[in-house]
Amino acid sequence: MNRKHTFLLLAMAICVLLGVQASAVTALGQAPGQGQKPIQVITPIQSDTTRTLSTLFSPATSEKKAPDSKGFIQRWLVLEPIKKDIARNNIFTDNYLRNTIYSNNFSTDFLIVPKDGAKTKVGDRELKWYALDSKIFNFKLYRFAYAVNKPQNGVLFWLVTVINCEEEIKNLRLSAGCNSAGMFWLNGKEVLMLSGDRDMVVDNCTSSRLTLNKGKNIIRGAVINGPGMIDFCVRFIDEKGLPIKNYTISCE
Repeated sequence: MNRKHTFLLLAMAICVLLGVQASAVTALGQAPGQGQKPIQVITPIQSDTTRTLSTLFSPATSEKKAPDSKGFIQRWLVLEPIKKDIARNNIFTDNYLRNTIYSNNFSTDFLIVPKDGAKTKVGDRELKWYALDSKIFNFKLYRFAYAVNKPQNGVLFWLVTVINCEEEIKNLRLSAGCNSAGMFWLNGKEVLMLSGDRDMVVDNCTSSRLTLNKGKNIIRGAVINGPGMIDFCVRFIDEKGLPIKNYTISCE
């Protein structure tokens, strides 16, 4: 093969590659830097076209439930989401969280335990409470919202559960992870804030030393997110970081 023939073949190959690249750019949109806004891709939940809760949740019963083998709390009362205008998640500073969460509070009584199926008014919205057991260690709020046909992005969720102790338990910490930000209270006292744009990571943030009282203890939580998934996980750990499991969980 002479050099001229080789050069022509190489030129043809380059043209083909350029053509493929141009087709890809046309199919996917303009290349970065050409002024086009990025397209937000929402991945559909393919396996649940009927919007059922039973995929990841079970109705909570009147029987008290133990934490799972790793100490995670799977039983929660969760309120239908409060829709918020949140375009991005980097706004979740401490001040933003406190102002937004407290101004969208369903009750200033942090010891109240709502009833399953009860309706609560937050602003001009009437929202319903669900008492649910998560089938996995974390509670997928995005999937919950999808199942009850409510908004999944730009939302604030309220959560409540009851911890029942036969004896007082001292020197433990409440440990949580959430996507994207949130706050937690124990027996009416704020004990943990997870600010910023976080991924849901186990034991992402822990409280200072706490005491669980003999009898009932009430955890309240608020988790907020803009675009993207939203979920959380909570457990108690001891001084060595090991899970505490000698209590039961209920919704009343």
